[in-house]
Amino acid sequence: MATAAARGELPGRIALLMSDRPDAPVLERARRLGIETRVPPVGRFRTRIEDEAPWIAALRARDVELVLLAGFMRRLHEPFLAAYRDRILNIHPSLLPAYPGLDAIRRAWEDGVRETGCTVHRVDSTLDGGPIVAQSVVEVLAGESLESLERRIHAAEHALYPLAVRHFLEQRPGPPGAGVRSGGARPEAEHV
Repeated sequence: MATAAARGELPGRIALLMSDRPDAPVLERARRLGIETRVPPVGRFRTRIEDEAPWIAALRARDVELVLLAGFMRRLHEPFLAAYRDRILNIHPSLLPAYPGLDAIRRAWEDGVRETGCTVHRVDSTLDGGPIVAQSVVEVLAGESLESLERRIHAAEHALYPLAVRHFLEQRPGPPGAGVRSGGARPEAEHV
């Protein structure tokens, strides 16, 4: 996402990169690109932020209008959701509503699905259940290893997220579910 913003592919700028993990490699990459970084406290819970107020305050102090989640394995709750209602997007490595939650790629691979992919969706109080903004389909190849499928889905995520964010910003406010859908092999997105 930061690279797409640096290339001018997004109608806006990335004001801040926040992480719940101080060792996340993306923090150093953001710094190299001149993006401010912060690691606010998360508290004692593994799956949620104990006090979302410092996170919200950091975003508001920088006039952030849209929150983009990636690799953020915590659920947001009402204080955060209310502060950014319909303005939080997440990327998830499955074709939602299939395989919400953890280990989505592994579960799809173990089930032997013929295609999977990734989804950008609006975040709400449900687990990966908010309105879909965009999806990219990735065919599961015969005899494919889990590692190969993971690499290809992550590549699809990196291609889809900037497209979906640009579409979301240019089309807002749109009906829930309006968005783009892309086949994994095609670089363009088609509107649905």
